[in-house]
Amino acid sequence: MFLPTDEISLESRGISKKQITDQLESFKNGFPFLEIISAASIENGIVKIDTQNMEHILNIWNEYLNSNATILKFVPASGAASRMFKDLFEFVDREDNILSTNFEKKFFSEIANFAFYSDLDKSCINNNGKGIETLVDEKQYVEIVKNLLLETGLNYGSLPKGLLKFHSYPTENRTPMLEHLVEGALYASNNSNIVNIHYTVSKEHRLLFEKHFEENKSVYENKLNVSFNISFSEQKPSTDTIAADENNQPFRDKGELVFRPGGHGALIENLNDLMGDVIFIKNIDNVVPDSLKDTTVIYKKLIAGMLVKLQNQSFQYLNELENKSISTEKLKEIALFSSTQLYNNNPSEANLTDDELRTYLIGKLNRPIRICGMVKNEGEPGGGPFMTVNTDGSISPQILESSQINTKIYTEKEKMDKATHFNPVDLVCGIKNYRGEKFDLLNYIDKNTGFISFKSKNGKELKALELPGLWNGAMSNWNTVFVEVPVTTFNPVKTVNDLLRKEHQ
Repeated sequence: MFLPTDEISLESRGISKKQITDQLESFKNGFPFLEIISAASIENGIVKIDTQNMEHILNIWNEYLNSNATILKFVPASGAASRMFKDLFEFVDREDNILSTNFEKKFFSEIANFAFYSDLDKSCINNNGKGIETLVDEKQYVEIVKNLLLETGLNYGSLPKGLLKFHSYPTENRTPMLEHLVEGALYASNNSNIVNIHYTVSKEHRLLFEKHFEENKSVYENKLNVSFNISFSEQKPSTDTIAADENNQPFRDKGELVFRPGGHGALIENLNDLMGDVIFIKNIDNVVPDSLKDTTVIYKKLIAGMLVKLQNQSFQYLNELENKSISTEKLKEIALFSSTQLYNNNPSEANLTDDELRTYLIGKLNRPIRICGMVKNEGEPGGGPFMTVNTDGSISPQILESSQINTKIYTEKEKMDKATHFNPVDLVCGIKNYRGEKFDLLNYIDKNTGFISFKSKNGKELKALELPGLWNGAMSNWNTVFVEVPVTTFNPVKTVNDLLRKEHQ
């Protein structure tokens, strides 16, 4: 199965033969569906913060900001913008200059509302000797799109989302990277006015991100009265996965093993390398202009305050659980906290002896914790928050993708279809234990939650393996609490025309 030249390829990536063998077994055997009890809801598994408690929880977070704790924003930012412009690439390929789809008509009828309009206009003048208005009048639409997408123009078709101009302001235009700086200053600035933000970026774009930050650093530090501590990392080659052929053997191209990125689940390695007491996680493209930031900031503080509150109580109980002579009454109190506040339910709990219950509770409380914002599902139901059965028979909240649910079974599909909320990737995490030691996050991955998809290379079909997703299987064995957040806090940009929505104007 392995050739002598494979040794060099594996060594250069830091991948062992055992990893490849395990991955090939996954291709062969597939991944099991998860057993779900129900979709999480306000009635079962999702916390709706009472208006009367908001001030109390906000105060918890504001007090925490004045401690010596390290607070960090973790922003996955390696996504390329090419998918944003799929429709426009297809338009350029046609080269007929006829606006035949609603997407194309909307793009050109509202083109002046894009934050990148001025840059695009200058590019058109430089390359075509005419501005956008003239080219539109002459129906030279393809030339405008080429200036937007291609390297001879703005090169937006090859840049990462984080470096595109998303929002217009009277004196500036901002990229998502800059919007995350502003957000960080509003809810994650510590008592020394330091804001720590870590961006995961692709290797080919790292220098562009670093340059963009350095060019704007002093302006935003002065504007926001903070100091930014910004760091970057790239997805590790050791998290790449082997591609397989139809016989579940290593796929080769010109005799060489073919590897593919392991998906966003690979970023658990990047997260594991960081030090922090509280870490916010939010995708690069989910940002809004300043006029709409208030709700986002309030709910970021609320879920962070809930994290601190639950973590403090867990730490107190874990210290008490160190006493082997802890009373039965205290064990019942801690068990009640675990089931009603952390949503860990064990059907066999009543049959455990005090010693067994103590061991069980230590295991459940002494692990990473995350509070996950969930928004109401206003579209088709799919992946999101569910109550699932764990390998030890206990029931706890999990974020699942629809591919992890066996929808061919009517009762399982029915459970999924009843989902009232979905996952906007709005997390705040605690990654240290009650003794102040950092958890090894790689110990809390459910490796049975990967995903297999079908791709092609040079006309040949191959199987691709994605690692357990960052907020799915990679955090499967964390304590997880779902909190309802307003849908206005979720404003991703999947296509360029999404920037024309009122939330981005």
